[in-house]
Amino acid sequence: MFHRPAAPPRPGTARRLAPAVVALGLLGTLTTSAWAGPPTERAASRPRVTRVSSAPGSATALSGYALQSTAKVADPADAVSSPGYPATGWYPADSRSTVLAALLADGVYADPFYSVNQQKIPKADFQVPWWYRSDFTVADPSERTSLDFSGVISAADVYVNGRQVARAADVTGAYTHHELDVTSLVRQGTNTVAFRIRPNDPDKNLTMGWIDWLQPPPDQNMGIVRDVLVRRGGPVALRDVHVVTRLDVPSLASADLTVKALARNDSDAPVTARLSGTVGSVSFTRDVPLAAHESKRVTFTPSDVPSLHLMSPKVWWPAGMGGQPLYALDLTASVSGTTSDTAHETFGIRDVKAPLNSDGARRYSINGRRLLIKGGGWSPDEFLRWDRTYVEDRLKYALDLGLNTIRLEGHIEPDEFFDLADRYGILTLPGWECCDKWEGNVNGDEPGEKWTAADYPVAKASMAAEAARLRDHPSVVSFLIGSDFAPDATIEKNYLDALKSADWPDPVVAAASDNSSPQLGSSGMKMTGPYDWIPPDYWYAKREGGATGFNSETGAGPDIPTLDTLRRMMTPAELDTLWKDASAKQYHRSPSSTFSTLKLYDDALAGRYGPPTGLTDYVRKAQLAQYENVRAQYEAYERNATDAAKPSTGVVYWMFNSGWTSLHWQLMDRWLDQGGAYFGAKKANEPLHVQYAYDNRSVVVVNNRHASVSGLTARVTLFTPDGTQKYDRTASGVSVAGDGAHTTALTLPSSVSGLTTAYLARLVLTDSTGKEVSRNVYWLSTKPDTLDWSRTDWYHTPTTSYADLTGLSSMAQMPVAATASTSTGPDGTSTTTVTLRNSGTGRTPALLTDAHLVDSAGRPVLPVRWSDNEVSLWPGESTTLTATYRTADLHGSTPGVRVSGWNTPERTVPAVGPGAEGGQGWARRPTPVQRVSSH
Repeated sequence: MFHRPAAPPRPGTARRLAPAVVALGLLGTLTTSAWAGPPTERAASRPRVTRVSSAPGSATALSGYALQSTAKVADPADAVSSPGYPATGWYPADSRSTVLAALLADGVYADPFYSVNQQKIPKADFQVPWWYRSDFTVADPSERTSLDFSGVISAADVYVNGRQVARAADVTGAYTHHELDVTSLVRQGTNTVAFRIRPNDPDKNLTMGWIDWLQPPPDQNMGIVRDVLVRRGGPVALRDVHVVTRLDVPSLASADLTVKALARNDSDAPVTARLSGTVGSVSFTRDVPLAAHESKRVTFTPSDVPSLHLMSPKVWWPAGMGGQPLYALDLTASVSGTTSDTAHETFGIRDVKAPLNSDGARRYSINGRRLLIKGGGWSPDEFLRWDRTYVEDRLKYALDLGLNTIRLEGHIEPDEFFDLADRYGILTLPGWECCDKWEGNVNGDEPGEKWTAADYPVAKASMAAEAARLRDHPSVVSFLIGSDFAPDATIEKNYLDALKSADWPDPVVAAASDNSSPQLGSSGMKMTGPYDWIPPDYWYAKREGGATGFNSETGAGPDIPTLDTLRRMMTPAELDTLWKDASAKQYHRSPSSTFSTLKLYDDALAGRYGPPTGLTDYVRKAQLAQYENVRAQYEAYERNATDAAKPSTGVVYWMFNSGWTSLHWQLMDRWLDQGGAYFGAKKANEPLHVQYAYDNRSVVVVNNRHASVSGLTARVTLFTPDGTQKYDRTASGVSVAGDGAHTTALTLPSSVSGLTTAYLARLVLTDSTGKEVSRNVYWLSTKPDTLDWSRTDWYHTPTTSYADLTGLSSMAQMPVAATASTSTGPDGTSTTTVTLRNSGTGRTPALLTDAHLVDSAGRPVLPVRWSDNEVSLWPGESTTLTATYRTADLHGSTPGVRVSGWNTPERTVPAVGPGAEGGQGWARRPTPVQRVSSH
């Protein structure tokens, strides 16, 4: 991201094992607790003694720690790290925890996500090292024992049973992997491991920073954020186990598998290890003689194991393009008939290509089929707390939005994240972050110190570790070795050497911006913004951030959350300022002076829709504005994806989500509530979609399905805000090819007699049977937004005059009748079905009608997946929506549906059981109906 100026595996089995000192080496057990809100609301478990398995090949994660500042611990390291040390008054921490995350869970500080509470946390507390201490028990000390870990921020001295086993100079960097042989120190019974964690500064350390995404945590995420494993085994260890796949494209008829492993003899005597493996029904065995302390690479290929040449392989596809089958590799090393070590790896078979097209843009294809990358920028929790269910909910939201990709700029998540992405078919674009130490050598006078000689091996080790960890995940389709800047020749060579050694299978990209590196050449991506408000028609221009090429991060800036969320994150006084003072600094926006206020956004909101009359009106207008802008962004990239000249090849919304309570850069908020930005994206990314093009007034049908479709009918009708029809045209016999192709069904005239300055366009697409398959409603103006392209800067293009949409405020209030009922499924989920009907008289539509699932106290039930939402209904029209959610998230409450909209008074109807009554004249039992127009 551009720097802002002035600102579940098999139990007991390890995954993705890499070479000895520097490689991957962590796997956490999956959390299975029900989602009970964002991680802020979870308490840390008390540290407890970890019982370590004695089974060869086992890897047991330390279950938690006791934490304390070194400023409060006078005892020497050998005492602190010895069994029986009385850690009285220390803080409990989970197995993956920053210092501040532990203190928050222990109630030391008030909720940092509310108001400006985070400012009150003293940064000085985190300018000294902190101790992390954990006890584990071993029943059989004769097995070899090692500590296996990464995720230390920023560095640590490591001790076991009173002895130092590693120095901070060696255990440094968030992504470096370490395996420490502690066999000689481990004894039967209780053992102690202690980490003395150094403070973090992302401008000085190759770790993680937050740039301008959010107000950075006072501890800068110092801590241990991935599992520390206690690994047990016999004389021969298996490491660097992985599978190299080669799929025959385009036939997909066969695939070659090559299994690779490092066999390491850790004993003082020569041994012969028998390596036995299986991939599905394929099995293979080889005896490997090893001298004392010798390591040997072992490879099984189709030439020596013919059954590793698979016919009709199960091919992995992104969601919407096919299934997500996964294969499993199991490998065992035995010595004299006794198991010494085991490894388990899952992988997928698929082929990824990403060449540059004739315009120099990077174009991805999967298994021989081209696809438009439609993604969002990922943010973890600000305090790097891992909650599998919370992460899974967000990934399910990505699918619900029709997205196919998540970009991780730094903050590369634990293994479980990529396991989930594999399962759900979500592509991922991990890479290093910008604007701090990672790009210190190439970012000029931006923050981030220049590298010293000690930094180069840390960076290369980080690349080796992440490559080894991610290479077998079919969801991972690239690694971006630069973000805002491409690495220099030396750094690039180190990265590429590490990737090659790891058998990295996927395209490597020099940068997320339009930069080049010596070996890789051009990135084929652009980072031209915008990051702040621009009008919807901006996206259709094939220049700057518009819909051409691959835009790695872009969006119209602020995404004001729902009123429910705003009231959970800001004080009444702050909410008053939010809508009254556009120039006020907003703590919940960004630490960057460029993005510290909402002035650009608020000026546009008032200029286009009229000044807000209160907080509710401000939020109402924000949702309308965010819906139209996010929809236009994705729609423009969709329409241009198959153009012959300067096609769009990828777009990543900045951002998919926020790590805290934010006012910008998010398609959903921290509590997973959904507003205009969310449903605008969902609408734009429909599988079969009718849309309006702001640049040439065309009505376009986009087909994201693989198969072509014909016999469609597209209809466009224009209305004044009071619902008076001024134009109506239908195109029948519309056909469109598949895989993202589009066709123009018709084009609106440049002027329509009698049309008001602000007007509505209703687009309806029906199939050959007359069934409605897509509907899209736009609010437009005969006075366009005017952009001053000559004054474009890195974060926006100024708007010199706004479209006049103030006429929408004159729309009469329209009642929307609602009936709702709820059924419970066998899988712990419930589905609430709600039928909405514009029951008003006259012609005025109900614009952007929102249905919110709430409990009996009126609080949103989250997360929830709606079939559709924020719909617009003309008098007499109705639609039936469904909301699916976990029954447990009702917490025993009675569900209801709160209905509101641009010109619809708010009301809540019960949704208990079939036939719940919503009001006078409403049907007792809602039945699914198609939208029916009275015009």
